[in-house]
Amino acid sequence: MLIDDIDFAELYRQQLLEAKRTEKTPDHWDKRAEKMAVTCTSPTDSYLQQLMAKIDLQGAETLFDMGCGPGTVSLMLAGQLQAVYGIDYSQGMLDVAARRAGAQGIRNAQWIARAWEDDWRDLPRCDIAVASRSTLVADMRDAMTKLNGQARLRVYTTHLVSSSFVSPAIQRALGREVVELPNYIYAINVLYQMGIHPRVDYIRGKNCQQDNSTWARFEENVRWSMGELSAEERDRLHHWYQLQDAGQIAPASRDWALISWDSIPQDAIR
Repeated sequence: MLIDDIDFAELYRQQLLEAKRTEKTPDHWDKRAEKMAVTCTSPTDSYLQQLMAKIDLQGAETLFDMGCGPGTVSLMLAGQLQAVYGIDYSQGMLDVAARRAGAQGIRNAQWIARAWEDDWRDLPRCDIAVASRSTLVADMRDAMTKLNGQARLRVYTTHLVSSSFVSPAIQRALGREVVELPNYIYAINVLYQMGIHPRVDYIRGKNCQQDNSTWARFEENVRWSMGELSAEERDRLHHWYQLQDAGQIAPASRDWALISWDSIPQDAIR
């Protein structure tokens, strides 16, 4: 079988379905907005420093930031651009981003409520489009097509290198089948089949779920990724946790693949 005979967009959808990933509603992210504004927005954060170093703003005046969260990327780049647009389906995230912008005296940022699956035709087209740590989407081809269409110059996206947010050891401790999420390899191949030949770099960023210092914090981290736990699962997990070194449960860093490309005309997409 030739590689062009493989439908990577469909394989991605199948893998996501098999992973039985818990869909995060806007309300889930609303509740985490304040915390993420503290843990994931520091200018000294290694992930952000590496990402900023790779984004080429030459010739750019505007930014489209999809899945902007609390304005992490938008606000770091706002001072170098005429306008930035932060897009997210969580109103809580947008509210925190707007508050942070006000506190920093940033007046060239706009915040728009929209999901990946929504109609984007009324959204502003910008020079640069970014999707940072927000690309575990239902339809990879549709998402990459939309981002390409929003960018006049360049697109930057980051994707999981690992195939799981939760280690297989924790999944087994719960008594659940070990499942793997689709990682960055799918995105590369989907783009290839669209007629886009992207650049690939790697970012080593801090693991935001590294703090497992207490049982309550650890359980919260697991529930966030794995969904609600049954009483039996909670008991199994608690027993497993008591046997572990809490500081070693999660890796200190999480690797991301930075996939970027020069945007192409939409009618050139295969």
